[in-house]
Amino acid sequence: MKKSSQNRAGDTSVVAILEQVGVAMAEIAENMSEGLLALAVGAGLQVMQTLMEADVTAQAGPKGRHNPDRAAVRHGRERGSVTLGGRRVAVSRPRVRATDGFGELPVASYELFSSTEILGRMAMEKMLAGLSTRRYLLGLEPVGQQVDETASATSKSAVSRRFVAMTETALAELLAKDLSGLDVVALLIDGVHFAETCCVVAMGIGIDGTKHPLALVEGSTENATLVTELLVGLRECGLDVARSMLVGIDGSKALRKAVVEVLERPVIQRCQIHKVRNVKNRLPQRLRSTVGRRMTDAYHSDSALEAQAALETLAKELDRTHPGAAASLREGLDETLTVLRLGVGPTLARTLRSTTTIESMISICREHAGNVKRWRDGTMALRWCAAGMVGAGKQFRRVNGHLHLPALRAALEREFAEPVGPVVHNDQVSAA
Repeated sequence: MKKSSQNRAGDTSVVAILEQVGVAMAEIAENMSEGLLALAVGAGLQVMQTLMEADVTAQAGPKGRHNPDRAAVRHGRERGSVTLGGRRVAVSRPRVRATDGFGELPVASYELFSSTEILGRMAMEKMLAGLSTRRYLLGLEPVGQQVDETASATSKSAVSRRFVAMTETALAELLAKDLSGLDVVALLIDGVHFAETCCVVAMGIGIDGTKHPLALVEGSTENATLVTELLVGLRECGLDVARSMLVGIDGSKALRKAVVEVLERPVIQRCQIHKVRNVKNRLPQRLRSTVGRRMTDAYHSDSALEAQAALETLAKELDRTHPGAAASLREGLDETLTVLRLGVGPTLARTLRSTTTIESMISICREHAGNVKRWRDGTMALRWCAAGMVGAGKQFRRVNGHLHLPALRAALEREFAEPVGPVVHNDQVSAA
């Protein structure tokens, strides 16, 4: 071939390549108008088709070549769907049958891409983030108009069904969690109301400072029966209730009664914030700030004796003018000073002196359920509360002052240590 002919042939090939590139760039430009993600989705669907064909080739051999050792044969294609960005997208999937004619064989890549588990997780994440079922589609990533036109599983009823299934799973996993390997130093218990339903929830603080959502039960009020059921459930899940632990409650008598009956060695810390609030509610407006400040200053004293003396003095002053507030102050006073009596470090004491830690988890549960307009029953409240607790658990950090938790454990053990030898009380010696 002459050199000029070779040049003409080369020019023709270059022109053909440039024309192909031009077409490809035009397609890319068209997809780019919907964003880079839409372009990536289109390319990803093509890659998925290639992977499915590779799986078919691995089972049935190359197309058009006879292979007597093959284990399967091609069996055409049919309409299928895969999960993509929180929706189902229609695809054409290949089919493969065993060579002996007994049944269809799975295509591994299609089985992977068609899994619906991620749909449930995404529905749960979107709804807990505050997106309603009606607006679910607006919260999904843009994947291109062509894909959206064939997408399904985005209706409010479909999203709701997936959310119900996922919250039922979250509730079952939370209630069946194995707690036998958990060393809980502090246990916090409180209630949260959803319409007419009350869910009593429990949170544990491990020896390493990690916070753990533990369990919940549903009822109408924070009664002793309900809290007893909660604690018995923790015991049945393996929580060591024989070991001494600090139990933080808001001051409810029902909570205290159940704690003392079920746990073998509880050391109760009543919430100081609730105590201040309860006393202030029994006072006229002009005295509330002054009394509240004096109580707060007392709770931040250097010792339990100093704090108790200051609070007793305040109670005596209130006896003359507001006996109801004085009685409220004295009720359970010793148990509001537990962290001081145990010598807990100030950083850790800020965490344990109140129920704020568990209330932050409860606030997340309420926030997640903010879009619910109608609570059908207690089961629905349990599902939403469990989902909120699981979601809150993913945001938890270790408590402030967690390095002092081993010292707290030692102090709790000393609370129940058997006295040896004589015990001195008020300079008098009595037999131990």
